[in-house]
Amino acid sequence: MAQLKGIIVPIITPMNEDETINEQELRSQVNRMIENGIHGIFPFGTNGEGYILDEKEKEQVLSIVIDEVRGRVPVYAGTGCISTRDTIRQSLMGKSLGADVLSIITPSFAAASQNELYEHYKTVAQAVDMPIVLYNIPARTGNALAPATVARLSKIDNIVGAKDSSGNFDNMLQYIEQTRERKDFSVLSGNDSLILWNLLAGGTGGIAGCANVYPKNMASIYDRFAAGDLDGARKAQDAIRSFRNCFKFGNPNTIVKTAVALLGYPVGKCRAPFNQVSAEGVEAIKKVLEENKALGMA
Repeated sequence: MAQLKGIIVPIITPMNEDETINEQELRSQVNRMIENGIHGIFPFGTNGEGYILDEKEKEQVLSIVIDEVRGRVPVYAGTGCISTRDTIRQSLMGKSLGADVLSIITPSFAAASQNELYEHYKTVAQAVDMPIVLYNIPARTGNALAPATVARLSKIDNIVGAKDSSGNFDNMLQYIEQTRERKDFSVLSGNDSLILWNLLAGGTGGIAGCANVYPKNMASIYDRFAAGDLDGARKAQDAIRSFRNCFKFGNPNTIVKTAVALLGYPVGKCRAPFNQVSAEGVEAIKKVLEENKALGMA
C-alpha cells in the first residue's frame, strides 16, 4: 500500500487552444513535478479541473499520468461523483488503469446528511478494494464531512486517510485527534497555508495546488520537516504567501494555471467559463513570480 505522506500535487491538466488534452505537456509536467521532489501525483483534482472533464477525458489523463510516472511516486486518482453508483464506476476505472490511491470528494449540490455520507463512502469502499482518501471541501461541494463521520469511516480498512480543504484548522485537527487510534490513517491538508501546521499536529502532509507553480519549494516543506529542520520548513511554508495573495484575483485553480503558463509552460487556459483573470490580476501574478524568482524559488 502506498504511504500517504509528503506533498502530493493535484496536477493541472494542460489543454490545447481547442480545450483538448495536451498529452505532451501533461507528460512534461509529470516529470517536472517528480524531478523537483514531489511525493505523489494527483490527476483531476480541483487544480486538474476534474469538475469539468468528461469520463473519457479522465480515463485519458489518468492513463497518461500512470504511464509517465512509471511507479516513481504514487498516483492518486480523483474518482468522486455525485452519485454512489457513478463513484463506484469511476473508482473501478481508476483501479483498472493502475492508480495507487483513490481520492473521493464528497457528493455535491444536493444536501447530504452525515449518515448518507457515511453510507456513500462505506458502499464505495466495499465495492472497490483499493486505498481510499476522503476529500472534504465544503465550500465547493456544499457538504462537509464532520470529524465524527471521518472517525467512523476510519474503521473501514481500505479508507486510509482524509484530505481537509475546509481551511478550518480546528476541523483538520479534529480529524487527526479522532483517528489517532488507527496508526495507518493519514490526514492531509488541502489548504497550502496549513501544511506545516498539519505536520506539527500529527498529520502527514498536504495535497498542494501551489506545487504546480513551486514544486521544489512545496516538497521542501515536508522534506525539511522530516529532517528536523523546522526553521527551514517554516521558511518554505511562509514563502508561498505572496503567491496565495493573488487568489483574490480569481478562482484559485485559474490563478495557478495562469501562473504556470506565465512561467513559460504551454499548459493553456482553464476550460471555459472558468478561464478569466483580469489584466490587474495577470500583472500581480507576474510581479510575484519575478520577485520569487529573484529569491531563488522554484
